[in-house]
Amino acid sequence: MAGMRADGVGQTAHCRGVRRGQPATIAAAAVFAGMLWLAPSPVPAGLALAQPVEAAPVAGAPYVPTPWPVVRAMLELARVGETDFVVDLGSGDGRVVIEAARSRGARGLGVEIDPELVQASTDEARQLGLGARAVFERRDLFETDLSPATVVTLYLLPRLLMELQPRLARLRPGTRIVSHDFRLGDWKPDATVKVDVPDRAFGPPFSTVYLWVVPAYVHGSWEGSVADRGRSERFRADLRQDYQALSGNLRVGARSGPLDRAAIAGDQVSFSARLDGPGGPVRHSFEGRSVAGELVGQWSVELAGRAAGPAAGASSQAVTTVATTARRADPPAVPGRRP
Repeated sequence: MAGMRADGVGQTAHCRGVRRGQPATIAAAAVFAGMLWLAPSPVPAGLALAQPVEAAPVAGAPYVPTPWPVVRAMLELARVGETDFVVDLGSGDGRVVIEAARSRGARGLGVEIDPELVQASTDEARQLGLGARAVFERRDLFETDLSPATVVTLYLLPRLLMELQPRLARLRPGTRIVSHDFRLGDWKPDATVKVDVPDRAFGPPFSTVYLWVVPAYVHGSWEGSVADRGRSERFRADLRQDYQALSGNLRVGARSGPLDRAAIAGDQVSFSARLDGPGGPVRHSFEGRSVAGELVGQWSVELAGRAAGPAAGASSQAVTTVATTARRADPPAVPGRRP
């Protein structure tokens, strides 16, 4: 993610951390056509990279480093901290992993296919006393084990991102994925930040940084029981998931209706529905987590009377909350492009 290369036939790889060439999109090829190097960006105090940013160790493949403002924005957007393990796919001169270790106390692995950049990054980390927290390896990014990562950083063109997307979508719920300039296909980002880069040598004087938080895979039907007005009732939640978008239907006893609120963020899951009953409308809400194939959390039952306005005094609402666990009513499908 620390940089990008584009060869003469339009192959673009994240610092050549890939096993084979792939044609770039027309738009991306236009951006990089004729580009020879990117002017250096200001380097944070105390971090002088051993590898010149304009160096191109591979003939015909100019190296395009990630500007320092973008590096800092990516780490900030992902809220990288001391407990994180950052995997940078195509680490180039190592600046992302080294900066994550230097300024945020994180550990990290830089994956890079160019041996000279791997050595330069390793030497730089050692000189800064970060060798134990910032490690660099010559490796194919498509064959890299991403399971230890809490944060994955990327600077790849769309075709490569699309090939990685299914693997990224199946990472541990809560894993943060940050990409510089390019999106993960139709997976809508959770947050987007525009970063000013006034000395950028090509294109507009800014970059865009995208963040995704891997959601738990909860698509399917879930069953459990809840206490409703002194008696236990069975419920069934049929959830439909499109990445981090959640919708569906809820049945409690003999009553059913569509979910009017549903959300998923990492392993946190919530949903609710207002169901009509003999005694009037009842709102059922679940707040909890996806844990080892179960939904574990709190179920609230709200008996809604007349809504209270500014002059209406107290409402006649009564809320009871109980712990509950829901289990799958159908075998889980294998998550693919849509986790």
